[in-house]
Amino acid sequence: MKTRTKIILGSAAGLVVVGLIGQATGATADTKPSSSPAISSPATSAPAPAKPVPTTEAPEETTPAPTTEAPAPVTPDYTTSQEQAIGKAEDYLRYQHFSRSGLIEQLEFENFSKADATFAVAHVEVNWNEQAVQKAQDYLDSQHFSRSGLIEQLEFDGFTKAQATYGVNHVGL
Repeated sequence: MKTRTKIILGSAAGLVVVGLIGQATGATADTKPSSSPAISSPATSAPAPAKPVPTTEAPEETTPAPTTEAPAPVTPDYTTSQEQAIGKAEDYLRYQHFSRSGLIEQLEFENFSKADATFAVAHVEVNWNEQAVQKAQDYLDSQHFSRSGLIEQLEFDGFTKAQATYGVNHVGL
């Protein structure tokens, strides 16, 4: 009788192992072999708790919240001559209308170097199309022009063909 008990216990242990393998591979009760005897034991009546699977993923990194302080404005380092040329260019643009090249020439006439004059014109905020409109209007306020004559005059003043045409179109000529 001792031999028979060992076989039954051995069979039960085998079923537990088969059940665990079935759980690990996703097999269901329907896939158990039908030739195995159905032996009920406490080990097979409740599924074994699953062991946590270690992950190899790195933990999520958190990014710090953005600061609400605005960075200090960057003040460019201009030479005194460049600052003066920029100021003079802004002065001229307040009461006269110029093309880009015309403003550079005017600054050179004021004895600024070509480099400082060009630098200044590159560092002032100006809409050259709007300057062409205003210059065209200045001409029409004091003289009479044909459409093509006014375009030629604006080009002579240093405006591009596109800027001159834009200016003349916007004064209604």
